[in-house]
Formats: sequence, structure tokens, C-alpha cells
Amino acid sequence: MNAAPSALRDRKTSIISLGASGLDRGVESSGAPLTRLHWQPVGDGSPEVAWNLAQLIGDADDADCLGSRIDRANAQVLERILAAQPTWVDVAAHASEIWPDMGRTLLHAGPPIDWKDMCGPMKGAVVGAVLYEKWAASPAEAEQLVAGGGIRFAPCHEFGAVGPMTGIISPSMPLFVVMNSAAGNRAYAPMMESGGARTLRFGAFAPEVIEGLKLIENVLAPCLKAAIAGIDGGLPLKPLISQSLHMGDDVHNRNTAATLLLYRAVTESLLKSPVPRDIVQETLRTIGADDMFFLSLSMAACKAIMDAAHGVPFSSIVTAMARNGVNVGIRVSGLEGQWYVGPADVPVGLFLPGFSEADANPDIGDSAITETAGLGAFAMAAAPAMVQFVGGTPQDALRYSREMAHIAIGRNPGFTLPMLDFIGAPVGIDIRKVVDEGRRPVINTATAHKEPGMGIIGAGVVQAPMKCFVDAVAALATIAVS
Repeated sequence: MNAAPSALRDRKTSIISLGASGLDRGVESSGAPLTRLHWQPVGDGSPEVAWNLAQLIGDADDADCLGSRIDRANAQVLERILAAQPTWVDVAAHASEIWPDMGRTLLHAGPPIDWKDMCGPMKGAVVGAVLYEKWAASPAEAEQLVAGGGIRFAPCHEFGAVGPMTGIISPSMPLFVVMNSAAGNRAYAPMMESGGARTLRFGAFAPEVIEGLKLIENVLAPCLKAAIAGIDGGLPLKPLISQSLHMGDDVHNRNTAATLLLYRAVTESLLKSPVPRDIVQETLRTIGADDMFFLSLSMAACKAIMDAAHGVPFSSIVTAMARNGVNVGIRVSGLEGQWYVGPADVPVGLFLPGFSEADANPDIGDSAITETAGLGAFAMAAAPAMVQFVGGTPQDALRYSREMAHIAIGRNPGFTLPMLDFIGAPVGIDIRKVVDEGRRPVINTATAHKEPGMGIIGAGVVQAPMKCFVDAVAALATIAVS
């Protein structure tokens, strides 16, 4: 009878710690094996946040409770996401063709923001767009026009569009048109400019920048419109994205394979078209010289996917995640028409020689729509070479894709990750899981200089602020008492 207690006394004790690390000193001094679990209470211990979240949890025994309604709505959202079939169908010669009442409106990346609050790169891009539209004859006159209230601003997302970096879309700019053939909705994105730092999307507005925009308007747009017209039924983007994931892209910060696949498709079409050879050559040269050219189509495809999932009552799924260089904003399917915002962080990663974090602008651009749809950092396991650009190791790329599964409601069998045994990329960011896990969505991104026109100075990884998700959870919880 005494043998069992004696055996227990002689057995080496292993300890799991859940508390403050300072309480572990005695255990450490004893030499006992110690495993620390990194845990913290929901909402940093806020009773209000914990209560809001508790109201949103499903109950298998109560189909009518708010949490169960949310679960059913989220299942419907996931079904729409997986069913989506984004297809490049057209090129609009000018944005005003899509929105005839646009007038002197400029669309921008991220949640709503006023001119006085904009960051340097976005202010520079606004000046450039005003000059491009010939609403002013000089940068000083352009700033005076804007400061006097002569220009209206609105987020790209509220017009069914997305734009990289500053995301500025003006009435004369051509747009890619992508249709989700499963639901019939359309999404739009401007074409990527060549020229690196000296581009509107980074806030530059020198004469050569305006010339580059005119090249897109007068050469690339008509040529690519002819190219897509020659592809019967348009170019399906979902299989192209899927293939590029198997070729080392994440289809956000790395689009090398996707751009080459696009190049092949448009070349075959243009060889059969009546477009003059010199125009074809200039267009193909531009696409071939820019590994990131496909990003605009990737963003429009993801926007078409996620817009089809927006507006489902009770759903807690994020359908847009966007940054304006000052704030990050999210939109939630079941909270239609609302933005939930928090301060943007500076990406953590690598800087080009001569630059540092002191030069960096906080995170900017609509391109996080790719993460929202399960690509980008969520699919970074497919692109381990990305770490050479954003910093870290190939194991970090795998880790990001694994960790993001904790805050997603499902996986996309159409976007599989070879390095993780071809499992589908995690998709469907659930605001409840973000708050409950204390785990913020990861975004891999370029880093812009804080001054207009200085361009890209590095790249890295950034996380969306928790405030967005805490506020969205509180808003969804109010449905319980309304």
C-alpha cells in the first residue's frame, strides 16, 4: 500500500506554468522541468471585452442565440467565398465610365480620411492626380484647390475598388474589371505603374510620373482591352492564382509567377489581334519588366471574392482590411456600411541601404484585401523566398500560414499550399477568434517612405491593430440587446 506514494515521491516532477514569469523562479531553482504557456485573458483582462465576446459564442443547445446565428451566417459567408470565380473580363478606359457621377472625386486606399489628416505619400499622390486630371497647373495650385475643399475623397472599397499603396483613383484612370461569375458582382483596380519609386502610388507627382500615367491611359489600357476581348469568356483568375501559389508566389508581395502566367495569356491573345505591333511590344515590355504587374488583378480578384461575402446579417467575418498610412480599417460582413479603425503600425522587416525605421511611413494600401481572402501572409508558406524581401526565415513563412488558421473559419481548397502538404490556405478572418485568441492578422507588405515620392524603402510584416476587432466585436454584441 505504501509503494505507490513512494514511487510518486521518487518520480521527477514536471511543471506547467500559466502565471506571471516571476512566480517561476522557485521552480527554476529546483531544477524541475518547466514549460511556460503564453496565455493572457481576453481583451487584456477587460471584463467588458470578455462579456461582449461571450455573447457572440455559439451554443449547440440554443439555435436561436446570437452566437448560433453568427455561426450559421459565417457558414454562408464561407460558402460564398469558396464558390467565387473571379474573372478578368474588361478594361475600362476611364474610371468615369464605371462611375459617371464621379466628378472631382478621388478614391484612396484604406478607411475614410480627410486631406488634413493624410500622410505624406497620400498627399503627394493627391497632388499628382489633380495634375494628371488638369484640375490645376502646378503643385501649389493643386494643394490650394484641395485645401479649399475643391476635391471630394472616398475610400476605394466603398466603390467596389481597391488600389495599391496610396490607392488613388481619379476619373481619367483606366481600371481592370474583374467579375465574380458565381455571384455577378464586379471589382476594379488601377494598373500598376512602372518606374519604382517615381510613381503616383508612392506619392510622386513629377512630370515623368504624369507621363507614365498617360502611357497607361493611351497605350496599355487600349492594348490590354483588346487582349481580354480576344479571350473568350475572359481570363479566369482563380486557377491562375492557384497555379502561381504552386510556383512560389503568395500573390501579394510576390507576383513573379502570376505575372508570367498573365504575360503568356495576353501574348497569345495579342498575337491574334489587329493591335499595331509597336503598341503590343510596348505593352509586353512593360508587363515583362515588372514582376508585380499582376498585383492589381490579384487585388481586384480578392475584392470580387470578398464583396460577394459582404452584407450577410450576423456574420462576424472580415470582408475588407485596408490601410491609409495613418489608420487601418476593417469592414465586417454582418456590420454592413461601417468601418472599425485603429492606428497603423510601421512594418517590421528589412530596409534598403540608407534607410531605417525613422524614414518609414506607417502601413498603407488596399493590398491587404489579399490576406482578407486568404492569400498574402496567410499563404506565405507557398512563398518561402519571400523572407529574403520581408526578413525572417523560411520557417517564419510556414509559421505565419499555420498561425493564421487559428483566426480563420475555414480553408480554401482552391488555394493549396505545397509546403504544408497541399492543405488549403486559411480563409475567413473571424473577429471573435481574433479577440479570443489575442492574435492579430498578419500582413506582408512594402514599406513606403514617409515623404511624398521617395517610394519603397523596404518591406516587412505588420499586424492589423487589435482595436479594430475589439470595436467590431462590441458592435456585433449590441445586436443581442437591440
